[in-house]
Amino acid sequence: MALSSCSLSSLASSFSSLSFSSNVSSSRRNLCFPGIRVSRPAVSLKALRPITAVATLPELEGMTLEKYVKTRLPGGFAAQKIIGTGRRKCAIARVVLQEGTGKFIINYRDAKEYLQGNPLWLQYIKTPLLTLGFETGYDVFVKAHGGGLSGQAQAISLGIARALLKVSENHRAPLRKEGLLTRDSRVVERKKVGLKKARKAPQFSKR
Repeated sequence: MALSSCSLSSLASSFSSLSFSSNVSSSRRNLCFPGIRVSRPAVSLKALRPITAVATLPELEGMTLEKYVKTRLPGGFAAQKIIGTGRRKCAIARVVLQEGTGKFIINYRDAKEYLQGNPLWLQYIKTPLLTLGFETGYDVFVKAHGGGLSGQAQAISLGIARALLKVSENHRAPLRKEGLLTRDSRVVERKKVGLKKARKAPQFSKR
């Protein structure tokens, strides 16, 4: 019992000699890890600035794309040599071809973005170049207005086919064979008086 009481008293005296609070409080200020500071927040306001720049990136990209088109087409669309006009329903598309790598720019926007990634509409505008094997030989610049995206895509296809005729008259036969030079004259039939639509009539009741 005397030995145990002696050992306990010696342990108590050794623990009392250690000042944990003073060591911890003094060492807390001296802690320094690379990239981490205890007294300051880990994220600064400067680190948040690039996020706002990324949010406005599409606007800047659209501006640079418009400038790129203007540099590629000095004098505008009307001053170019290889140009074709296509129409479908109420849509009108003016198309300019230039030697390039196969870019499609519609109304100063990328074609995939403008046509909402629709595979059918994208196939419409690529078919004339694919028919002649020029899918990576020309850059296509388009101004389109009127109608919907489906009509504009088919108008662009006709415009590209007509522009390819100005490159060489030998392109007429393969394009004609695929039906790419035919103007589709179908439009929506007008509504008639007394009918609900072009041909739909109200329900008839005899009594």
